[in-house]
Amino acid sequence: MEAINQALNMVAQFMALSARTAPKTRGQDFLEIKILEGKDLERLAEELDRLARVTGRDFFSLNANSLRKSAAVLMLSLVAPRTGGLNCGECGVATCEERRNSGAAKPLCAWRVLDLGIALGSAVKTASIFNADNRIMYSVGVAAKNLGLVSGEMAVGVPLAAAGKNVFFDLRTGPPRKD
Repeated sequence: MEAINQALNMVAQFMALSARTAPKTRGQDFLEIKILEGKDLERLAEELDRLARVTGRDFFSLNANSLRKSAAVLMLSLVAPRTGGLNCGECGVATCEERRNSGAAKPLCAWRVLDLGIALGSAVKTASIFNADNRIMYSVGVAAKNLGLVSGEMAVGVPLAAAGKNVFFDLRTGPPRKD
C-alpha cells in the first residue's frame, strides 16, 4: 500500500504542474497550489463531519469518509485575484475600475474563477492519465479554508485514491439496498 500512496503523491505533483501551467487570463496567475497528506487529511475529514452537523449537508460526511480513504488532496485556491481588466461586467459591476474602487472582495472576477476551473480541469485530466481515482470537491475547499490550510478567497480540493472500486462515486446516503 505504501507504494500506491507514493505513486498517488507523485500524481498529485504532476496535477500541480498541470494546474500551474494551465492557461490563465492575460497570463496572470493567482493560484495557490498545495498538496495535503497524512494528518491534514484527517483534520479535513473531521471538519467536513462538523460542517455536516452544523449545516445539515449530509454529503459533507460522505466526502469526509471518502477523504479518509485518500492518500493525498490537491488544493487549488485563488489568492488575492485582481480583475482581468476586461471590463466585461460578468462579475455584476460595469467596469473593473469600478469594482476595484468599491473595495469589495466579492464577487470575484468571473475570469479568475474561470482560470481556477481550467486549472482544475487540467489537474484532473492528469489524474485520469495516471488512472488515479479523484473527484473535485468544493466541500474540501470550504473545510481547508476554515482550518487555515489554504489562504485563497475560493478553494477546491481534489482527493486522490486507488482502490478496486472508485471510493468517490456510488456513495449511498440511505440504508443499504436489498438486491
